[in-house]
Amino acid sequence: MKIFEELESEVQSYARSFPRVFHRAQGAHLFDEDGNKYIDFLAGAGTLNYGHNNPVFKEKLIEYIMEDGVTHGLDLHTKAKAAFLESFNEYILKPRDLEYMVQFTGPTGTNAVEAALKLARNVTGRENIVSFTNGFHGCSLGSLSVTGNSHHRGAAGTSLGAGVSTVPFDGYLGDGIETTEYLDKVLSDSSSGVDLPAAVIVETVQGEGGINAASFEWLQNLEAVCKKHEVLLIVDDIQAGCGRTGTFFSFEPAGIKPDIVTMSKSIGGYGLPFAIVLMTPELDQWKPGEHNGTFRGNNLAFVTAKAAIDTFWKDNTFEKEIQRKGDYILKRTQAIVDKYGEGNFTLHGRGMMRGINCVSGELAGKITHKCFQNGLMIETSGADDHVVKFLCPLIISDEDLKQGIDILESAIKEVCAKEDDMPEAKSYFDENYDIAV
Repeated sequence: MKIFEELESEVQSYARSFPRVFHRAQGAHLFDEDGNKYIDFLAGAGTLNYGHNNPVFKEKLIEYIMEDGVTHGLDLHTKAKAAFLESFNEYILKPRDLEYMVQFTGPTGTNAVEAALKLARNVTGRENIVSFTNGFHGCSLGSLSVTGNSHHRGAAGTSLGAGVSTVPFDGYLGDGIETTEYLDKVLSDSSSGVDLPAAVIVETVQGEGGINAASFEWLQNLEAVCKKHEVLLIVDDIQAGCGRTGTFFSFEPAGIKPDIVTMSKSIGGYGLPFAIVLMTPELDQWKPGEHNGTFRGNNLAFVTAKAAIDTFWKDNTFEKEIQRKGDYILKRTQAIVDKYGEGNFTLHGRGMMRGINCVSGELAGKITHKCFQNGLMIETSGADDHVVKFLCPLIISDEDLKQGIDILESAIKEVCAKEDDMPEAKSYFDENYDIAV
């Protein structure tokens, strides 16, 4: 560990939660250099939906490299890019009756968001963007401006308020309050102080914000408000997409069709950097090179992204498996919440993207630390890191899924038992529960 302490920047974060030197990975498992095995419920923060080193993807990748396939090609037409586009169109877009142009941005999710915001502003001629409380869209300046988290925003070193209006996400103001009605009201009132926006950007399930899942009705209402006011709807599907919530796109069950979609993380299949922006054809008004980058279009990722689509998305078999496992996670986690939460814990999320709101960040941190000691890597999310967050690979075996949740349940049981012996913990719940939830 000495070399990391001597040379690596203090900005590192995951390494602090999981202080080991990892050496090998396969499927749903990570191995440290001492040979210890961990069940991975972190999965590259949602980048490894298909697990570590998928053997099918690896074979295709090695074959491509050994044939001297193009590794770097700027935005040149390559055989690998064509093959990806053909599979993506045939097995993802067409079956869902979606007609999108595909933009290859720089290889990170935040760059895809930057491109989406620029495009919306350029097409509409408006500056304002509507974002939502607890939203997270990346750490570059444009993406930060539509991100709610004060920890990340504070690192910008500059004002981020210009050109963005933040409104309440679904459930933010409590049950029974339809926040899209508020949005409609302020957009309808010329004296509201909210300028007519170019776009609304939203996560259907807020990953870093606490696994807050918008209802399908809320998403439908949001789309209707956008159409009413001729505002573009951007869905950030970077973490919730590629099957994480039970369907390839997280917005499918709501029956909505966004104007723009951003994707990254698991779209590359193998964990290779890759990001895209999907836009309806009439919005593709870019001038050549208006949004570019040296690494726009990762040819190695084209190979593994195509392999992922061809392996898992030619029919609905994989979707059904995700939904089955999601139902199991829901059943198990709801039982844990009911048994150990004493009315304080709540369950968040959808599909295989779940979170247990433990109210206290300190408590959630103790739980995830105990999990790691017992061989499970799992992280927290939310404004105060108070939500224990499930992001296990979608291909995880039933045995590993059960064992991982067993480890989590044991950790919650042990940590909560200790907290019960501490009056200050109960006092924290009593004083903060209503506000925190």
